[in-house]
Amino acid sequence: IINSLFFLSYYFWLNLIRMNVAYLQLGSNIGDRLKELSSAVNCIKDEIGNVLSVSKIYQSTPWRVEGQENYLNQIIKIETNLSSNELLKGVLLIENNLGRIRIEKWGERLIDIDIIFYNDDIIETIDLCIPHKHMHERNFVLVPLNELAPLYVHPKYKRTVNQLLNETKDNEQVILYDV
Repeated sequence: IINSLFFLSYYFWLNLIRMNVAYLQLGSNIGDRLKELSSAVNCIKDEIGNVLSVSKIYQSTPWRVEGQENYLNQIIKIETNLSSNELLKGVLLIENNLGRIRIEKWGERLIDIDIIFYNDDIIETIDLCIPHKHMHERNFVLVPLNELAPLYVHPKYKRTVNQLLNETKDNEQVILYDV
């Protein structure tokens, strides 16, 4: 019995130690945008892990696209025991369950969930790129991310989020959304 208790205790603590921290970017530019962001946060809480912090909501013009409605964007910091690939599958499933239909690259979207950071990992595969490969070029990611983690160091570029925001050449407007 003592050995069994030790094993269960060890397994419990091992799982606690294995918690991963990720930053996710949420965006919506069609439908009830606020409701979509809120629904995404709730689904992430229910299906992926603990939401540790949530940025304010920002409105932005579509990035490098004309003729679309403005986006509402938000960054959340989560804690999860999912691997990076499991996290990707989880956010894609949530997008699908919330009604996202992928028609064109950078097209309008009911909900978009991107993995910005996953621990300090650098992952570059066909299916997954972490840190997100365009995050350092996008004010709509950097502004809310800077609110939550200005001193977080990008594992590939070795620059803080605040430095990336100050150095970006993106001129798209990102403003605080009055909720």
